[in-house]
Amino acid sequence: MTVEIRRKEIGNLLLENIPDIPVLLKDKLQLYQQTREAALADWLPDGSGLLISTRFGEAAQIHEVVRPGHFRKQLTFFDEPVYIARTCPDADRQGFLFARDTGGNEAYQLYFYDLRKQEYEMLTDGESKHSSGVWNREGSAFIYSSTKRNGIDQDLYLYDLAGGTGERLVFTGKGYWYPVAWASGGRYVTVINYRSINESHLHILDVETGMLQTIQADPNIACRSGSWSADGRRIYYTSDADSEWRGLMVYDLDTQSKQKITQGLDWEVEGLQLSADGTQLAFVINKNGISELYLYDTARERYERVEVLPEGVIADMRWHPKALRLALTINTPQAPADAYVLDVETMDLQQWTFSEVGGLDRKGFVKPRLIHYPTFDQVGGKDREIPAFYYRPEPQDAPMPVLIYIHGGPESQFRPGFSPAFQYYLKELGVAVLAPNVRGSSGYGKHYLKLDNGFKREDSVRDIGALLDWIEQQPELDSRRVAVMGGSYGGYMVLASMSHYNDRLCCGIDIVGISNFITFLKNTKSYRRDLRRVEYGDERDPAMRRHLEQISPTTNAHKITKPMLIVQGQNDPRVPASEAEQMLRAIRKNGGEAWYLLAKDEGHGFRKKSNRDFYNQAVILFLQTYLMQPLEVGVPEALVTT
Repeated sequence: MTVEIRRKEIGNLLLENIPDIPVLLKDKLQLYQQTREAALADWLPDGSGLLISTRFGEAAQIHEVVRPGHFRKQLTFFDEPVYIARTCPDADRQGFLFARDTGGNEAYQLYFYDLRKQEYEMLTDGESKHSSGVWNREGSAFIYSSTKRNGIDQDLYLYDLAGGTGERLVFTGKGYWYPVAWASGGRYVTVINYRSINESHLHILDVETGMLQTIQADPNIACRSGSWSADGRRIYYTSDADSEWRGLMVYDLDTQSKQKITQGLDWEVEGLQLSADGTQLAFVINKNGISELYLYDTARERYERVEVLPEGVIADMRWHPKALRLALTINTPQAPADAYVLDVETMDLQQWTFSEVGGLDRKGFVKPRLIHYPTFDQVGGKDREIPAFYYRPEPQDAPMPVLIYIHGGPESQFRPGFSPAFQYYLKELGVAVLAPNVRGSSGYGKHYLKLDNGFKREDSVRDIGALLDWIEQQPELDSRRVAVMGGSYGGYMVLASMSHYNDRLCCGIDIVGISNFITFLKNTKSYRRDLRRVEYGDERDPAMRRHLEQISPTTNAHKITKPMLIVQGQNDPRVPASEAEQMLRAIRKNGGEAWYLLAKDEGHGFRKKSNRDFYNQAVILFLQTYLMQPLEVGVPEALVTT
């Protein structure tokens, strides 16, 4: 039995078996699709305003804002999104670095934007993958990593603007290396060798000799950051040495000693920024997915929590070049991300951007509740509990259908930022959303991170089975109407959940998901392969290869009899489009129903507005078709041919 494939194209989108989107659905979704967000990029060179990233057209671009609530002046105009902008510290140079790729291929190129001329110039080779550049304190040069040498290893290059000599290779190493911060004088840089989420080494690089001095290098320790004190004698970084979580540390170069600063803060320190004068260190902890901002007085060696911020997720901290003013992005469940500035001396918080929500009533946005549900195993003699965020619509007469949303990574974490799509599911469909942080998620300690590695991969899938058990015990939820959705590794989790719990799920939505671990490890970009082997297992080992084949969704596709929506970007360097295509073939070979959406100008997820809009329309139509009624779904007879 084969399934008829109805194919059509809309712009850069290829559709298979997706019905026409009803006009009423488009109209109802329109307001939700007009929401916007703004993220901090950096201060302008003289500190007179902010550079931000926001979207007014098809893709996010860099804008400048000169005072709170002022209009946004767009600076870059590309069809592709512009990433990370970093202002040159030399105010006379009047410019910033930014990064951009093509069609989602993640081969980022670095550009210098001249604010006086309002012109830009590409500085890198146009082909290799590059990290964002880190300026030296004088603004005469920047350092970045690149795959230019062999396409696999990410070496370190220095680009000299002042001397006019351009690019120079300063360090070659195996694997993934990236720069963090410069010491004054322009000779020494802190760099990280990232080996896995559980192992990363911190070093000092001498850019003149290429020699390394090790600060922390241990197979059981993960380090991040590496900010230099004003006098260049201390380095502030984070490490999970002797702890479950990465805490704030200080390294003394004179004594070569390390000291933990955040004693008693048993949560992950995830952001770190030192003020220009070196007197204040801002850091953020991740407490059950919510950000808390702290300020550390480097002279008094004391830190205090900042209480004036709204509850949400903090990112992109940048200090003013001359004053104790901290700019940052704050994203909350009930408001899109926006740029704020905190005056540290007065504790006055000002919102600088005011992102639109498409005319929707902000008061109606749902804030999730953090829950914990028991799973199949125990820790310390008690049932292990899995954290999840529960978005509940307004009470209804009948039990509500449920969408389980699984994050990617897998070493990531669902955090309750603003999602217009979630708000639509809640308000317009009456669907409850559960977003679990299954074992292997970050934010809950390094041992929790390792609970799904290698041969333990399917234990995270069993956490979804335990969530289905929890749903059955909630009278307000309809356990007969449950869908599962996720992207990247979350896409694998969707496919695995659909094969393990096919009889308990109505349908699944797989977005850029892994369908076979062997082909994934073979075809993912070469600079990622060894990093992924640490997490998923090394397929070159015969026992591991057999295990990965056994648990791969393509091997178990015959168990999936419920409808699937599969979404993919053609240029995805992480999970290649071949992963989606082979899963489609496997499902359809068994007579299964699968909708397919491919974007020819996207990579690992949809970033352009027109593509994202259609994707959201297709997801909602799929949920309306297969989740909203408790149906025994098979393949429509009209689609079956022999």
